[in-house]
Amino acid sequence: MLNDTDERYGVTWMVTPDLLGILSADAHFVATNPAWQSTLGWSAEEIETRPFFEFLHPDDMLRTQEAFAAIQEGQPILQFKNRYRHKDGTYRWLSWNCVPERGKFYCSARDVTQSVANTSALADRDEEAQLREQFIAVLGHDLRNPLAALQSGFRVLGKEAALSDRGQGVIDASLRTVARMSGLIDDLLDFARTRLGSGLSLDISDGSDLATAIEATVEELRSVHPDLNIETDIDLPVNVRCDVGRICQLCSNLTANAVTHGEQGGLVRLDAKSDEAGLTIEVRNQGETMSEKVIAHLFEPFVREQARPSQEGLGLGLFICSQIASAHGGDLTVRSEERLTTFRFDLPRQTYGRD
Repeated sequence: MLNDTDERYGVTWMVTPDLLGILSADAHFVATNPAWQSTLGWSAEEIETRPFFEFLHPDDMLRTQEAFAAIQEGQPILQFKNRYRHKDGTYRWLSWNCVPERGKFYCSARDVTQSVANTSALADRDEEAQLREQFIAVLGHDLRNPLAALQSGFRVLGKEAALSDRGQGVIDASLRTVARMSGLIDDLLDFARTRLGSGLSLDISDGSDLATAIEATVEELRSVHPDLNIETDIDLPVNVRCDVGRICQLCSNLTANAVTHGEQGGLVRLDAKSDEAGLTIEVRNQGETMSEKVIAHLFEPFVREQARPSQEGLGLGLFICSQIASAHGGDLTVRSEERLTTFRFDLPRQTYGRD
């Protein structure tokens, strides 16, 4: 007749979700509890008539043999993990505790498959985060610094009095190329921040210098494209809180897009207005009307319209514009009809509060 202690142990053996077993010195189970079948699908007879090692994942065989040798020498094994084959052919991670006692080995194992998967996923995320940081660091530092050195060198050479007209032309062309490369790196850096990092950061100010900053941005574009007709109408009597640098970046990208994809020799126009409702910026260009199909994907990254070979970019400019608009809580839209394309950015004044 069983006493209370034996009965309690018997009930625990039957109902525990942990896999309990008694292992012989020749690596055969002589007893297993019902959790083996519920966890791995094998019946007690199937488990107990085959060597323990037959169920192991091949990659875990050597480690497990070493652990079993340690048990045979009288050393307990705690939280040893390996993969054990399920009857359906898959493998489950088990965490084992095993102690030797009178020539037998008393084992308990717990299914930790989900825990191992979670740990692996966390490790993968940590590795991805580290790679993201390294990628952004390379863009922001390792690629920018050589360009800065090139730019400084070309500027010094450009001041040499002995330069011929042809030499000066080469220097000027080189400076434009460096500026273009720097712009491409900036675009990639912004893309990395939006897709791989925490998004675009904003430096919000009262916007009182926005008009001057936009004028300077357009003037820089005019200097790069002196043969183009870029008109502006900037009227910002009401300050709107924003990141002035980012808004100028939006204006630059939209205007550069209009120059690149507009009709050669056609008009490009930038209008910026503010009132009590907020800020509105419109950039228009003459040229081929865009279809609805093209417009539907226009703000996606690496989407490029047909451009002249010398003016092709990465296809990130409009995507970055959309991210700048979104980060501000504004709205960027496009309308194309009758050979006139208009990009419009609306920023409600209340987005960042009134001055």
